[in-house]
Amino acid sequence: MFFSGEEACEAEPMKSTQIHAFDDDALGTHDAVALADMLKRRSVSPSELVEAAITRAERVDGGLSAIQLRDYVKARAVAELPHVGIFAGIPSFIKDNTNIEGWPTCHGSGAVPSRLAKKDGSFAQQFLSLGVVLLGKSRLPEFGFNCTTEFEHADPCRNPWHTEYSCGGSSGGSAALVASGVVPLAHANDGGGSIRIPAACCGLVGLKSTRGRFITHEMAKSLPLNVVCDGVVSRSVRDTAHAVVGLERYWRNLKLPEVGLVEGPGKRKLRIGLMMHSLVGQMPCEQTRSAVDSIAKLLESEGHSIVPVSQPCKSTFSSDFGNYWGMLAFVTGRLGKREFGKQFDRSKFDGFTKSLGGLFAKGWAKTPFALVRLHRTAQHFAKAMKELDAVLSPVVGHVTPKLGHLSPQVDFEQLIVRLTQYASYTPLNNANGSPAIS
Repeated sequence: MFFSGEEACEAEPMKSTQIHAFDDDALGTHDAVALADMLKRRSVSPSELVEAAITRAERVDGGLSAIQLRDYVKARAVAELPHVGIFAGIPSFIKDNTNIEGWPTCHGSGAVPSRLAKKDGSFAQQFLSLGVVLLGKSRLPEFGFNCTTEFEHADPCRNPWHTEYSCGGSSGGSAALVASGVVPLAHANDGGGSIRIPAACCGLVGLKSTRGRFITHEMAKSLPLNVVCDGVVSRSVRDTAHAVVGLERYWRNLKLPEVGLVEGPGKRKLRIGLMMHSLVGQMPCEQTRSAVDSIAKLLESEGHSIVPVSQPCKSTFSSDFGNYWGMLAFVTGRLGKREFGKQFDRSKFDGFTKSLGGLFAKGWAKTPFALVRLHRTAQHFAKAMKELDAVLSPVVGHVTPKLGHLSPQVDFEQLIVRLTQYASYTPLNNANGSPAIS
């Protein structure tokens, strides 16, 4: 049997401001690559790893509120089966906007009926090809529209490094579970920073791959501009690198060059653009700027060239992406019954989703022009990158905020300003389809 995160949220919150599940058990402090090696040598079994992860999840989630759905009975049964895949037998979670057969997909919203999925989603199948054993589903803010995993009428998902702070969004539940040590890696997806922002907030590795690198999520296929890509959050670079290899073994886009296994540092000296100004023309906060400056100096000390550059997009980008963002909220409300079933009830949207859709409704006439400009960002970016090998920038506009700062309970006009200032770097890569890593 499984049960939802709402039930889990009734647990007594832990008192400490820092929560972790690391223990002297089968999982230890190992990453997925190390655990996969241990499994091959049979020094540990999949069942032992799954039991350790279940124990860890139950120990810490009362304080984190990161799990939407648990199905430990299924996880224990799957752990007993033969496994194939680069991470065969390793426990994980999948984000609750992705279908798994027999589990409901609620998208973080009370508006969506709790219907059981009839089959695994297309990317879910690719993710499962890694061989991971799913313990359940991780939480996300309503439809992934916010970049913090907070709710209007439920406990927020908390950052394990300090539970008074945001764990980011929209893949916040996955990030909290990985950062706290419940599992070594978990599914995440990114439509405007939803892999990279939680990774930055929780001290993880978060890769948004090139558009089309992996199988396209069902809901993204119908978008006029596909800004969404799926992947993982992990605690080590090599876990993410091996995940890419495993995902490509299941399906590879023949229009793109194969990534293959990336190991160790590169030998080539790079020309790297240093991009400090955000998409809205602002500089990051002092602490963020200092951190990026220190990385730039480190790269220079390794022989790479650092060249200051400006944002390679039009000044209208932020408002254009905001229009698109609002369109997604508006369309979700209008087409929800067709997508999610007749019991879908948009009156149950939180205030942020309602207002975001309403904002689009007032300015819908701008959309065709905004879409044309957003499609052109790929050309502008490619032109800007001709003389560069990579770009170094902040992930977000300021340090991780406390819970409440970006809550859907905040007045909408104030919240939009805050979100625009915070998620002020990541959306560019979603619009132009380029890869980016936190």
